[in-house]
Amino acid sequence: CCIRIGEQGTGMESAAHQNKSRRVQPHWTPPDKKEQTELRLYNSLTRSKEVFVPQNGKKVLWYCCGPTVYDASHMGHARSYISFDILRRVLMNYFKYDVFYCMNITDIDDKIIKRARQNYLFEQYKEKRLPAAQLLEDVRVAMQSFSDNLIKTTDPDKRQMLERIQNAVTSSVEPLAKAIQNKLSLEEVDKHAMVLLLEAKDMLSDWLDAKQGSQVTDNSIFSQLPKFWEEEYHKDMDALNVLPPDVLTRVSEYVPEIVEFVERIVANGYGYLSNGSVYFDTVKFDASEKHSYAKLVPEAVGDQKALQEGEGDLSISADRLSEKRSPNDFALWKSSKPGEPSWKSPWGMGRPGWHIECSAMAGSILGDSMDIHGGGYDLRFPHHDNELAQSEAYFENDHWVRYFLHTGHLTIAGCKMSKSLKNFITIRDALKKNTARQLRLAFLMHSWKDTLDYSNNTMESALQYEKFLNEFFLNVKDILRAQADITSQFARWEQEEIELNKCFFDKKAAIHEALCDNIDTRTVMEEMRSLVSQCNSYIAHKKTTRQMASRMLLKTISSYITHMFKIFGAMEDEELIGFPIGGNAQNVNLESTVMPYLQVLSEFREGVRKIAREKKVSEVLQVCDELRDDLLPELGVRLEDHEGLPTVVKLVDKETL
Repeated sequence: CCIRIGEQGTGMESAAHQNKSRRVQPHWTPPDKKEQTELRLYNSLTRSKEVFVPQNGKKVLWYCCGPTVYDASHMGHARSYISFDILRRVLMNYFKYDVFYCMNITDIDDKIIKRARQNYLFEQYKEKRLPAAQLLEDVRVAMQSFSDNLIKTTDPDKRQMLERIQNAVTSSVEPLAKAIQNKLSLEEVDKHAMVLLLEAKDMLSDWLDAKQGSQVTDNSIFSQLPKFWEEEYHKDMDALNVLPPDVLTRVSEYVPEIVEFVERIVANGYGYLSNGSVYFDTVKFDASEKHSYAKLVPEAVGDQKALQEGEGDLSISADRLSEKRSPNDFALWKSSKPGEPSWKSPWGMGRPGWHIECSAMAGSILGDSMDIHGGGYDLRFPHHDNELAQSEAYFENDHWVRYFLHTGHLTIAGCKMSKSLKNFITIRDALKKNTARQLRLAFLMHSWKDTLDYSNNTMESALQYEKFLNEFFLNVKDILRAQADITSQFARWEQEEIELNKCFFDKKAAIHEALCDNIDTRTVMEEMRSLVSQCNSYIAHKKTTRQMASRMLLKTISSYITHMFKIFGAMEDEELIGFPIGGNAQNVNLESTVMPYLQVLSEFREGVRKIAREKKVSEVLQVCDELRDDLLPELGVRLEDHEGLPTVVKLVDKETL
């Protein structure tokens, strides 16, 4: 209230004025704090979902077992590396963790040694161009050895694979034998000989390796094979849009560190020397109060088949096995036999065991404890259990890995996939049938830790999902391109907009809950589909009622969905280094550049069609249809004519059309 000059206020007014001058801000009632959902990851060390708590704030140290490079990368590799790429991207770009990702390349291994030797010996044999009769005799001798091995094989899948090889070779022997017997032309005999040589490659390679493998002494023979296949692996990962690791370690570059690692394990009392090799003492380690052997799969201890597979084909002979104090012990360092690569060590010339390689390389880069260790489900025992034992013996701790993540198996149309069984689909072959995005969508539609069946049905579901999303994006783009002034973009919201916006926030919350629940992308994909369906219904209703859809709301929702799929790696999001340069093609958004011209073309075509219909000039209408149906699709442009409505212009991948 105001007191005019010259007027005398009452006592009541004066008191009120004094009370106001003494006022303070009223008490503020804060909103109730709701408990935030925390990220939980399925930890193989506990076989349950655990709250993810990195050891150092937002920094995450992550080691992933990389490939053993001796052959083409297959869909089993894709299963692991696409899945871990999705998890890594979500941790970095959604949960905003500072992830440091280390991966290894195994380029010293029994499989590599054997394959390199066999390839070298077979190529030498092939170059000799022996007479057909000699080839026939050699195949028959090799067949006898092969048959003996087949009889001893108890694994039904491996037996079936060996029988297939034997049948193929047998089928190729008879035509060559007949050609020689009937004294056909040299050209005809050579043709049959070449067929037999190719069919019998595996059989002859095994036979040659058994006879001459010990004579292969050039270390470069053992390095050329992994170098070639590592290069091919990186090309495959790039084609799949898998992020490269921050650090990549190769076994061949870490031999000194591996030797030092083994030395300390021995010094700590958990390793012993035997006949030039060094073994890990599982009994002594397990007896220690500080340690426990086989944390991941304790029920597998004593599984000699699994243990021997972990040691490698070249390391399970009777003399090798007799060097161990316990059958559960495993090699840290192997003395090299003739025909094997070797490096200097305090115990003589030798090479690393398989398990020690990861321990030494990961320890060298990440130190005595990491937040996450990742690998395929089939690596849990003995590989990862042995890694844990070695590393905890080296560092004398019991927490080398805090969270162990294992991706699920991959089957092919319900059947087991195995490179050793020659039942696999290469990544290159898979990419001939489907795009990298379609493969990733298929993986996103399944749990990363469960078995995924790679089949026509699985891929068809992914293709339909991609098409469903693409149509939504195209429709939203068309709405956003509609001519309108700036203020009309902010039209009044009616009940439909309020309900769609509520649905959007509900779906975002559900997606967040799903990502917190072990990065459950399967549920995320279902929630995304539901959100898009709601948007489609909203758009359809607006079209039916001839009302303008809310451009800003649709833009917000479609931008969010796009952002999420970029996080998942299903859409490319290339990061340029430095400031963008005007006019540089790499910095130009093709759609924003081309679409205005396409819009002009569409309007011109619409005008021509209108005149042609009025004048009844069918030839002109035919040319307009040809432009729509034949010419523009070759450029990735789709025109959609709607009676009584403007033509819709959509820019899509040429392959999609």
